[in-house]
Amino acid sequence: MLAPEQMSLSAIPATFVAGDGLLLVDPQNDFCPGGSLPVADGDRVMPVLSDWAASAQRAGVPIFVSRDWHPPRTTHFKEFGGVWPPHCVNGTRGAEFHPELRLPPSAVVVSKGMGEAEDAYSAFQARDDRGTDLASLLDARRVRHLYVGGLATDYCVKSSTLDALARGYAVTLIPNGMRAVDVQAGDGEKALAEMRTAGATA
Repeated sequence: MLAPEQMSLSAIPATFVAGDGLLLVDPQNDFCPGGSLPVADGDRVMPVLSDWAASAQRAGVPIFVSRDWHPPRTTHFKEFGGVWPPHCVNGTRGAEFHPELRLPPSAVVVSKGMGEAEDAYSAFQARDDRGTDLASLLDARRVRHLYVGGLATDYCVKSSTLDALARGYAVTLIPNGMRAVDVQAGDGEKALAEMRTAGATA
C-alpha cells in the first residue's frame, strides 16, 4: 500500500453527483508542525484538501469545514482534567485554518468543543455561527454522501466518519488527505480499518 504522500490526487471523482458533500475536518494550525498538538506531516494534507475543495466548488458540491474552537478553560485540556495540551483556543492563531488551505467563500465553517466540559471530537457535534448543527446543514443541502479528509485520522476524522455512518450517510474517505496522531504506533491504520469495517470506502 502506498504511503499517503505517495498517492496521486486522481482519487478526486471525475464527476460529483447529486447528494455529494465534502467534509474537511479540523485543518488547523495547532494540528500541524509548529502547533501545540502537531500531527506528523499534518501540513501535507492541505494541498490535497484544497484541490478537493476547488473540485467540489466547480461541481457545485457543498463544502463543510469543521474546527476545534475551545475556550481557554475546558476539561478537554490536561490542566483541567483532560488528556490534551491546550490547542485551538478560540481566537488564537493555533485555531486558525492552516494558511496553505484554500477554501472557496461558499465553504461552511462549523465549530465544536466550545463548552467548558465539551470534548467534541466529531464534526457532528459542531455548529455554524447561527447555532445550526452539521446534520441539519447537510440535510438542508440534501447531502447523503460525504467525502471526508482532515486531521487527525485516529481521532476527529474517525469520530466524524463513524457518526456519519451511524446517521445513514455514505462516506468515502480521502486517505491522502488525512494524517494520524498515532499516540500508539499503528493507531492511524487501526482507525482506517475501523472506519472501513463500519462501511466507509476509500
